[in-house]
Amino acid sequence: MTRTTMGVVFAVAALAAASGAWAQQRGVTATEVTFGMPTDLSGVAATYGVSSSNAVKMRFDEANEAGGINGRKVKVIVEDQGYQVPKAVQACNKLINRDKVFAFVGPLGTPMNNACFKDQFAAGVPNLFPLSAARSMYEPYEKLKFYGAASYTDQIRAGIEYFVKTKGKKAVCVMYQDTDFGKEIVEGAELQTKKLGMKVVAMAAHKPTDQDFTAPITKLREAGCDLIAMGTIVRDTIVPYTTARKAGWNDVTFLGSAAAYDAVVGAAPGMDGFYTMGLTEMPYADSDVASVKKFVADYKKRFNVDPNIGAVYGYVAADLAIEGLKNAGKDLTTDSFVKGMEAIKNHKDIFNGPAVTFGPNIRQGANSSFLAEVKGGRWVRVTENLGF
Repeated sequence: MTRTTMGVVFAVAALAAASGAWAQQRGVTATEVTFGMPTDLSGVAATYGVSSSNAVKMRFDEANEAGGINGRKVKVIVEDQGYQVPKAVQACNKLINRDKVFAFVGPLGTPMNNACFKDQFAAGVPNLFPLSAARSMYEPYEKLKFYGAASYTDQIRAGIEYFVKTKGKKAVCVMYQDTDFGKEIVEGAELQTKKLGMKVVAMAAHKPTDQDFTAPITKLREAGCDLIAMGTIVRDTIVPYTTARKAGWNDVTFLGSAAAYDAVVGAAPGMDGFYTMGLTEMPYADSDVASVKKFVADYKKRFNVDPNIGAVYGYVAADLAIEGLKNAGKDLTTDSFVKGMEAIKNHKDIFNGPAVTFGPNIRQGANSSFLAEVKGGRWVRVTENLGF
């Protein structure tokens, strides 16, 4: 056998051995790593699902155009779950069992993520930076869970701390959706008022589909509330706030979580003076933050639409996943990736969000948020990052 022939044989054998090793690691080949993204493309949260999946593709394409990560291109398969739990389970099962993806990135919705966890983790598929700020995204501890920001509970605790200590608020109340999300806000308010030697004065619950908020607003007004923590999202933020102001109730402060930190809420008529907790800069085309301004321009050029806050969350999720891949090295396995994620320290995104750090026992990368206020139909950041 000639030296040339022997060299070819050895090269083929080495490639076959490597291919065999990668074949045993789901979602990874010698040239590609595949992520899955179960999200909402057709349901009530499609505005977030479409924008966040666009941004994930955008960030992955940027990495691929720069040569990939450790010699591999990064790919994402987006699956529509319509913001419905049964469809979410179907979407997750397809991504896990048919597409055999390496990890989920930016999966949307609290109940949808919760419904997929058991099968997902049994298959060894990490869950990366879901579009949900529920504590179940990182608690109880699971080595395959990674969440990068403050939970809804953390956010509302920080906001109450600020208003009680710096603005002298004395009568804290809660208005919330009677859902798992709303209950996170309730618990945050109860924990923080207890820490401050206070009690929640009154609460008013509503269904996500409710449209008339006269009764709950009247109840909270009669209770003498001067700060209302809001477990609400978009429409059920706008209607109660404007109802209260139209009724002349102007000596009360309304405080939302990041679920209400939405450009639609900020731009709605009559929303000036509403406060909420934010995690990153709002993606305005004329942002003072140069990197945000560039992102908005690049996103609009590619997708012919302005990005919303969901696009920001998707881009950040993809960016952190890329950091984990870089740290994992060329020999990419689930275990090396987990270690690569745990090696992320003080990572800053392009949107002026808090620094993110993970570790062997740390699955919540940051827990601070900032206070923002609606002024002139847009969100204005009024504090630096707050703790509690």
